[in-house]
Amino acid sequence: MLDPKLSRVLYIDLTHRRFEVRERPELFTFSLGGTGVAIQLLAEECPPGADPLGPENPIVFAVGPLTSLFPLASKTVAMFKSPHTGNLGESHAGGRSAIALREAGYGALVIRGASDMPVYLAVHGPQVFFRDASALWGMRSCFTVGRILREVEPKAGLRTIMRIGQAGENLVTYAGVTTETYRHFGRLGLGAVFGSKKLKAVVISGRRSIPVSSAREYREVYDEIYTASVESDLMRKYHDLGTAENVLPLNELGGLPVRNLQAARYEGATQLSGEALAEHYLGRRLSCAHCPIGCIHLAALREPYEDEPYFYKTSMISYDYEPLYALGTMLGGQDPVGWLQLMDEVETRGLDALSTGVVLAWATEAQERGLISEKETLGLRLTWGDYPTYIAAVQHITARTNEFYRALGWGVDFAAAQYGGEDFALAFGGNEMPGYHTGPAAHLTHLTGARHSHLDSAGYSLDQKVLLKQRQSPQEVAAALVKEESWRQILSSLVVCFFARRIYRPEMVVRALSVAGFALGEEDLFPLGREILRWKVAFKEREGFDLETLRIPQRILETPSPAGPFDEAFLREAMRHYRQEVTAHPS
Repeated sequence: MLDPKLSRVLYIDLTHRRFEVRERPELFTFSLGGTGVAIQLLAEECPPGADPLGPENPIVFAVGPLTSLFPLASKTVAMFKSPHTGNLGESHAGGRSAIALREAGYGALVIRGASDMPVYLAVHGPQVFFRDASALWGMRSCFTVGRILREVEPKAGLRTIMRIGQAGENLVTYAGVTTETYRHFGRLGLGAVFGSKKLKAVVISGRRSIPVSSAREYREVYDEIYTASVESDLMRKYHDLGTAENVLPLNELGGLPVRNLQAARYEGATQLSGEALAEHYLGRRLSCAHCPIGCIHLAALREPYEDEPYFYKTSMISYDYEPLYALGTMLGGQDPVGWLQLMDEVETRGLDALSTGVVLAWATEAQERGLISEKETLGLRLTWGDYPTYIAAVQHITARTNEFYRALGWGVDFAAAQYGGEDFALAFGGNEMPGYHTGPAAHLTHLTGARHSHLDSAGYSLDQKVLLKQRQSPQEVAAALVKEESWRQILSSLVVCFFARRIYRPEMVVRALSVAGFALGEEDLFPLGREILRWKVAFKEREGFDLETLRIPQRILETPSPAGPFDEAFLREAMRHYRQEVTAHPS
């Protein structure tokens, strides 16, 4: 390993307000960084059975050996015990967080304990400061918190500012952490873990160069990756329309979840499509640090002030496919202005957009079916596409106003267990459904994946391949999903954006790692990816996760999918094969 500072881990103790740096070369030499290092640190630091909202639950941030060297290797992995699922919490975010952590001189950061008063951390290279955050605690908008910290902390342009909103302070279990305003550690409740520790924000800055083994080889590999990023068709869709481009193709395919997945094609898809937003609302594109693509799309929403009808405010609101699904089609919305206003409220409060949308969709159908009434909703009548009412509901969820909204703040699994409607409560392993109803492989990804996310093993892609040939057996589907997720452990250990997975193929990864000082061959990568996946599954099972007893929402079996009908028996058999594949040790 060429850069010795990659192996440095910064440990911060919030309880005693202490910190130390340890050299951990054994972690990075074998596990590269990112996911591979983070899962080992989490297993070390988190006692079995720890309360996810207790001081014993650590927060781990980790970056990889390609961070600060190559384009599109600019994400940070966060790991923690999830308060939302009770087992592995893993979330990735772009922005500047990875570059800031690496250039501050660390490969990983571990935050232990809990403060007795609101604080934020400022890590400026070797210096660590515990700052009083009492004045920031309780602010309505996490955007305002970011603006304040930008003014009071040094190193503009070289730093990352990660912070929570009111949802995290109030321990909503799907609260996220916002970084650089438009990027997030969104899923599985990192914001609530911050809140439980009275940790309002983390600021990190650094300015150091990263060594390479050969300047000439580095230039050659860098230029190849950069050229593939900006001149080929591989990444063009992410720049032009972003993932919002997926709305219309998925709708045409019949894989777009609508009104709590009561349907998979939507008459209002055009209004919420990437094409419509780009034509009428696109205000700006942004990139993460060290990325030339510009996949972050910001809509400009211009609204008059209530008391000054001739004066307008313009809000810049990020959008992509997942929130368009969750807060749009899933809620039966067709009004892009209403969708943008709801999205802005969700972002302001610091919630995960996907979980919020699925929770609201379940609540809307539950009220339609008479499982809940306006007594529980405090007078709100949840109706498909009624954005002002959904905005009011989000405010109640964030404030945890009564027992019903407290239940919604624990997620759709918990709420359905209290009020009924489990058959249409669309959560997988406790995490709300991503926006793909393409067939059995997509839902197996949601069920088996370490994060219960479409980004785990890309089953939606496998479903679409099946449309072109004979359907696969449960064993074949499971083997394909394990193979894909194992490779993704390598990408998330580097840490490479999954959008660049067609650029960072095994041969390119080996060359880039060689420049960074790692002597690995393609034959080494796949077994390592499988091993990292095995560590993650072992942590989940240590904390009580069991594929055999996992609830399968019946709604996914009832609504037709593009890949054709499938039943629970097919999914259960594939899940058994999946676990056997993951846990089997290579001969």
